[in-house]
Amino acid sequence: MASGGAPAPGALLCALLWAVAAAGDGPGGSPLPGAFGRVYRGTVNINAERVYAFAYSSEPGQVDAVRVYVNSSSENLQYPVLFVVRQQKGVLSWQVPLIFRGLYQRTYNYQEVSRTLCPSEPTPETGPSDQIIFVDVASMAPFNIAYELLVTRLENFQLETNKAFNFTASPSQPQYFLYKFPQDVDSVIIKVVSDAVYPCSVVSVQDIVCPVYDLDHNVEFNGVYQSMTKQAAITVQRKDFPGEQFFVVFVIKPEDYACGGSVPSSIHGNVNRTWNLQRTKNLQVTIVPSIKKSVYVQAMFFSFLSFLSFYLGSVVVAFVHYIRVRRKASAGRLSPEDGSGIMTSSHPITASTPEGSSYGAIDESSSSGGHQLSSPERGPPAGSDTDSSVEEESDFDTMPEIESDKNVIRTKVFLYLSDLSRKDRRIVSKKYKIYFWNIITIAVFYALPVIQLVITYQTVVNVTGNQDICYYNFLCAHPLGVLSAFNNILSNVGHMLLGFLFLLIVLRRDILHRRAMEIKDVYTLDYGIPKHFGLFYAMGIALMMEGVLSACYHVCPNYSNFQFDTSFMYMIAGLCMLKLYQTRHPDINASAYSAYASFAVVICLAVLGVVFGKNDMWFWVIFSMIHVLASLALSTQIYYMGRFKIDLGIFRRAAMVLYTDCIQQCSRPMYMDRMVLLIVGNLVNWSFAIFGLLYRPRDFASYILGIFICNLLLYLAFYIIMKLRSSEKLLPIPMFCIVATAVVWAAALYFFFQNLSSWE
Repeated sequence: MASGGAPAPGALLCALLWAVAAAGDGPGGSPLPGAFGRVYRGTVNINAERVYAFAYSSEPGQVDAVRVYVNSSSENLQYPVLFVVRQQKGVLSWQVPLIFRGLYQRTYNYQEVSRTLCPSEPTPETGPSDQIIFVDVASMAPFNIAYELLVTRLENFQLETNKAFNFTASPSQPQYFLYKFPQDVDSVIIKVVSDAVYPCSVVSVQDIVCPVYDLDHNVEFNGVYQSMTKQAAITVQRKDFPGEQFFVVFVIKPEDYACGGSVPSSIHGNVNRTWNLQRTKNLQVTIVPSIKKSVYVQAMFFSFLSFLSFYLGSVVVAFVHYIRVRRKASAGRLSPEDGSGIMTSSHPITASTPEGSSYGAIDESSSSGGHQLSSPERGPPAGSDTDSSVEEESDFDTMPEIESDKNVIRTKVFLYLSDLSRKDRRIVSKKYKIYFWNIITIAVFYALPVIQLVITYQTVVNVTGNQDICYYNFLCAHPLGVLSAFNNILSNVGHMLLGFLFLLIVLRRDILHRRAMEIKDVYTLDYGIPKHFGLFYAMGIALMMEGVLSACYHVCPNYSNFQFDTSFMYMIAGLCMLKLYQTRHPDINASAYSAYASFAVVICLAVLGVVFGKNDMWFWVIFSMIHVLASLALSTQIYYMGRFKIDLGIFRRAAMVLYTDCIQQCSRPMYMDRMVLLIVGNLVNWSFAIFGLLYRPRDFASYILGIFICNLLLYLAFYIIMKLRSSEKLLPIPMFCIVATAVVWAAALYFFFQNLSSWE
């Protein structure tokens, strides 16, 4: 039986040739029998065309792919040579010169073209099958045009798992290969590498459907695709292909514009030029199995377990602190460092200090952190806790002194904490709780449109298959469900869990503080810094929202979306600076309305920077001026403790101060410590402004984030230095937190600057 089936292709071909001859002699004459691997040369014109017939036999389980190579020396675009390939289930046609169109309708002509024909795989039920291919060569030219034809059978058409395969492609000579899922593999990653950045190429994954879209103008019509310079990676899941197999298509683009390159300078307008082999690219493809579902479960379990360990650690610390405080309370050995405790009223700083009055302060000349002295400028009571009328005065300055007295107190050379915490405690606490309620409102109105937008982005990616919309690190992107990079979203769970833990810790401290106030604890009333928790609550909400918006950004990361990831980073840095300033300046710290208005201006500038910050010099000039002026205005407010009014007369007053203090008589600054901080701070901010003006970084959002982080670290360092200069000491737990934060930040910055993916 085997020997009887061998001549079938020849018999089929003879029968076909006889049928063509019986139909009559056409312009092209009878089909010429063709042989694989042989070069055929000839000429065609309007009266003469050529038809070649190539026959072969396919065995069950064997995928036979045929590649057709054609060439023509003619560059006449009016009379191209037309090639038509007819198969059993399809027709493929093209012309030579083959024309590709680029940006601004530029044309690129190629005289050498090779295409892989859609393969046919016989089923086991049908057994061996005979296949025949017809190649028609024709032209409408009134003169002869020479051509070359070569048809070959591909030996390495099917890719194997974990085995690299090297090949070459060009715009007129695309390549595609077949891959079948092994039995025990549900997901694979297609890794493609090249030594050269350009020419720009496209990697596409398409279902087993003919025709295969393997040219620049149609590769985006089917399947999933992404552009590539030196690396590409596409994760493919078995469930997306019912036949458990797919084509991997490689297309070289005629221009590099899609990959961030520029149009060749030698091309002007619509000038036609033959490119042929000038844009070839050597590629290597390797298909490796992706992670299994069990790895997803393990990663999620480990992530939640890691962050829940912080909850357990917090419970242990709180329990130990509770036992320690109870033991000291029973022994009568409580100290200010213990936070809160029960103590009789026979130990206040000043016996005549009424309830609810201003806080005491540490004398700068004292060497002991526990010895408290009253301020030399203690004012009368700011209000009683039992007076309910003050609750309605949140819109008024309840400081009992007249306006001129504020100038006297807040402009002293040596300020005490009690000088800047003279307002009623409950009024100030309500002022700072506005931070908490306002940030919740901001979070809701900001997050809902962002969530809607990224859902739309992900839907577009899934429907169109265009993976260039989102800039993942595709080698590390692991899809789950409709999400293209589930692991990037999972990594943001820590922000939300730790942010919620931070809120619980603040709530516990708030409750303990309220209880201590109710029992008239002397350490709460007369020791330490004023306790206001509104900013702490706002910081916790900001950390949780950073996790939500960072997850939204990582659903589809791109240049425009990065502002979602950084918006609440700005707010976290700003709130941290406000909290540090509030601890020693509770009466004069910025209100929630002015602070959030400032954040809104920053976010508006960030949006403008995303749109105009790439190449527009005018934007950087305006932004640098705003940056410098804002730094000077804030420095003035800090230096004069809010007593230097910012209005239309600020320039005249500033000039007067400069003239009297710097020109008329060069006197020593009244507040030397503040002056040193502000000089250093302004130098840092001016350096940022000059850097932005000169280099114009493309990542404007990270540039603003760098400004915020540097200012936060600068003020934190100043706060610690001034704390040590005032003979205060750093307790073990804060010191541990500072060191741990520095280590974690260093590791985070290392990974942040790795640039494993970009927006180019």
